Amino acid sequence: MRILPFTDESLIEAVSILRSGGVVAHATETCYGLACDLSNKEAVEKLFRIKKRPVTQPVSGLFPSVDEAMRYVMWTERADELAKQYLPGPLTLILPMRSDAPKQLFPMPQSSVETPRRDVSTLGIRISSHPHAQMLVEKFGSVISTTSANVHGLPNPYSAEDILQQFNNSNNYPDLILDSGILPPVPPSTVINLATEEQEVQTLRQGLVKF
Repeated sequence: MRILPFTDESLIEAVSILRSGGVVAHATETCYGLACDLSNKEAVEKLFRIKKRPVTQPVSGLFPSVDEAMRYVMWTERADELAKQYLPGPLTLILPMRSDAPKQLFPMPQSSVETPRRDVSTLGIRISSHPHAQMLVEKFGSVISTTSANVHGLPNPYSAEDILQQFNNSNNYPDLILDSGILPPVPPSTVINLATEEQEVQTLRQGLVKF
């Protein structure tokens, strides 16, 4: 498992890895996360293998801006209110995916021996306030996954060393860790479901943003 300090050169290498179907660990405003090309089915399957994440639990998409996210999901007035108040930042908004999106995204694996193929109609939207996460998604130029860089069920990682310890004895691990130093231990993003017919905000996970 390679570790490089976050520089212009390592950013270029990380983007090259993402474009070739690889997985990159990087800092966010909450903890270190795992990124892959969310439009690449094989890359998504690799991400789930690395993380040992249940294939029925979708990951969210990291976008460079609200305008870009609106091309992939059906934006609502409530989403706009929350975005203006909290984004970029530690808030995940779940919204229905658009049928006319520029690319098909795969928030979960589409082929698995464990479960039949599932079509996902919603997507979690994240716009990170961490400059390195923002630089990565902007440089890549398309949607990347965002999920904590831990083995499923283990604590969230706040340093490259945390990631190394969790994947030390695993045959599957990220292709590259972009080391942005030790992050302060903070809660994960708050997850809000806006894909229901209910008028009230449905909080699926309470994190840094309080309602």
